[in-house]
Amino acid sequence: MKQPLLFIAACLLAASTTTAQCDGLRFFNQVFNDYTEIEDIVYGENIDYQGNVTELELDVYQPIGDTEAARPLIIMVHGGSFISGSKDGPDVTSLAADFSKMGYVVASINYRLGITIGLDLEASATESVIRGFHDGKAAVRYFRKDVAENGNTYDINPDEIYMVGVSAGGFISLHVAYMDEVSEIPSWADTTLPGLGGGIEGESGNAGYSSEVKGIVNIAGAIGDTTWMQPTDAPVLSFHGTNDGTVPFGSDVLQLLGIDITEVDGSSSVHEKANEIGLLNCFEIHEGQGHVPHVGNEAYYDTTRAIMSNFIGSLVCPLTEMDCEYRELELSTNDLQALEGLSIYPNPARKTVTIEVPTQISSNNLTVYGIDGRIVDSFNITSGVARLEVEGWASGIYIVEVNSNQGIITERLIIE
Repeated sequence: MKQPLLFIAACLLAASTTTAQCDGLRFFNQVFNDYTEIEDIVYGENIDYQGNVTELELDVYQPIGDTEAARPLIIMVHGGSFISGSKDGPDVTSLAADFSKMGYVVASINYRLGITIGLDLEASATESVIRGFHDGKAAVRYFRKDVAENGNTYDINPDEIYMVGVSAGGFISLHVAYMDEVSEIPSWADTTLPGLGGGIEGESGNAGYSSEVKGIVNIAGAIGDTTWMQPTDAPVLSFHGTNDGTVPFGSDVLQLLGIDITEVDGSSSVHEKANEIGLLNCFEIHEGQGHVPHVGNEAYYDTTRAIMSNFIGSLVCPLTEMDCEYRELELSTNDLQALEGLSIYPNPARKTVTIEVPTQISSNNLTVYGIDGRIVDSFNITSGVARLEVEGWASGIYIVEVNSNQGIITERLIIE
């Protein structure tokens, strides 16, 4: 009984803390200049389509200099037609970095890939969606388990977890939000196969914790059937090009390698259903555009980022009216990018480190952050040179940041 009580207490504290962060700037604009990334964290494992045990990994992005202890979490899910793509792909990494600078913790996940090419491609493709769906749920549970059992390593609010999926990741996000009954799993999928068991929750890890999300963003994805959606389900924001040749804009047959697979309900149908049942939703239609135009197109990326910040920010801060329209964000800048960088030596270091600041800047505040974004040391530099005693510091990577009236410079410091 002790563990559930501690978890409930943590949730209540987190809820009040997140509300206190709603100042109208954080979550809607970039209030931090930089972020740290922790790579290749194992969040679970399961059997892939070839029968091999596969470790599931994610990367965590956190704003540098954030002192809040209960931050909303966004889980990013990459695209790639369930046969390719990665947690460090361009469809998700820029969004992960930008939203971490808005004050979110962001996790970009890998999930099991692969489709068995055979006579029954409809069944094989459906089974690949189920694998990704199960892995996405395990990722949500991983963070709630960490809050309950590991002291909340990433300082998240377990009641404020959102999922953002691109293309195949959009399929996963929509299914995580709306496929919540075993009877909704298509009958042609063989869930007796290794790696497909476990019903709705699956067997990818972190059992015993909720996999519910508070809201989702679907970028060019689709769902098996919109009848699964209910008025009390998670709100949804979608982006979709009307000329998408990869995933249907509305209800149509999904193709893979030029072969018809099965009929799915694309974003247009999802939002028709959401409007019909009174489910909170936003839909940004990219007229005349193809698949995931935010990748490689600055204007569409800016639109995607802005409307996402409106949507998720309004769910985090419910006193803010939901706005589905574009607005210009306040973005962080690093004005010292063109200036001479910091000189840090020795680097790697064991005992003492000398830090020299460029002579053309003044009014310097130096802060050292751990890779988790926590402040390790902070003080003013008056002479342009600082010396740190680092003996006894934990081995690893640190971020040295100098903040002056001309801007910010950051540099990595490695402690052996």
